[in-house]
Amino acid sequence: MLHLLYIVVFAILAVLAVVNLVRNLVTLSVDAQRHYAPRSTSSGMTGMYPSRLVPHPELLDDTGNLINEPLLVMRSIDIEDARQQLDSLYNSSPSRTEDSQEEG
Repeated sequence: MLHLLYIVVFAILAVLAVVNLVRNLVTLSVDAQRHYAPRSTSSGMTGMYPSRLVPHPELLDDTGNLINEPLLVMRSIDIEDARQQLDSLYNSSPSRTEDSQEEG
């Protein structure tokens, strides 16, 4: 009898958890689609932020202008080229020279 009570309580808690999850997802969806009007004050500021949007500092160059070039450029290389580059890095590493001296 006690096992049946545990199963019923677990089922009720599972249903409540799923209902709560769905409710939170719906609330998050509604909040994401809501557009808030900026509050304007007498000084021309909207809330704590200025009226114009300030880009992230990594998107600016040294003079403060926006960068209009890709920030990450990837090129594909052959497997042999990658293997040669990795081998050259491995052979030029400081730990590699210590290992070869200990072996000899």
